[in-house]
Amino acid sequence: MTPIAVTIAGSDSSGGAGIQADLKTFSALGVYGASVITALTAQNTKGVRAIHDVPAEFVGAQIDAVFSDLDVSAVKIGMVSQRGVIEAIAAGLARWRQMMVVLDPVMVATSGDELLAPEAREVLKRMLCPGALVITPNLPEAAALLDAPIARTEGEMREQGERLLALGPQAVLIKGGHGSGAKSVDLLIERKAFTRLAADRIATRNTHGTGCTLSSAIAAGLAKGLDLAEAVRTAKDYVTAALAAADRIEIGSGQGPVHHFHATW
Repeated sequence: MTPIAVTIAGSDSSGGAGIQADLKTFSALGVYGASVITALTAQNTKGVRAIHDVPAEFVGAQIDAVFSDLDVSAVKIGMVSQRGVIEAIAAGLARWRQMMVVLDPVMVATSGDELLAPEAREVLKRMLCPGALVITPNLPEAAALLDAPIARTEGEMREQGERLLALGPQAVLIKGGHGSGAKSVDLLIERKAFTRLAADRIATRNTHGTGCTLSSAIAAGLAKGLDLAEAVRTAKDYVTAALAAADRIEIGSGQGPVHHFHATW
């Protein structure tokens, strides 16, 4: 059976993040990708110029069209900027009984532009976190979800991850890419397990779409039947290699994308 994953996220017109990064990741990892678009963005490697939200009822229609026909094994949720869209996604996933859900709580683009309306933050916590297998916040996103200072140590990262478990997901992956030091350390915190994942920090400014790529790589692993810890481990390996190869491609004049097809180009 062909593994199928669905990305529910915003579109990036420059192709480096969002829906486009997710579909590239699925393809690179041998998974068929489908999509539900939540917003259109006018952006490039230098920043987001405009956002056009897709009406909630149309998001629901996309969900029903995809899940009524495709045998979906995993779902990745990315940019969801409005309350109505969040409600439509939560209802749609419940309607189609989707359990393998990777939630990337995207709040700010790599460029620093806000992607989640402040009033929608609490709705995301209440309606999407409880249905997720894993949520994948970076350090600023974890702090924002908890209304807390950004974690500075692994101990603080773990403490925040355990607090985020109280929102209802089965696991939390706190990403350390915004930290410092020679190693980029992520912590996978499950209810009865803990995994530390470390990789050499890559010196490149081409990091556009890194979070989208990691979460969709996790979904790809789940779609292929990996357990969560192994899906996270293989996803981190993939993203690390994509970052290491990012300077081999020249895209735009700002923060370029990671190299999704580093293994085949």
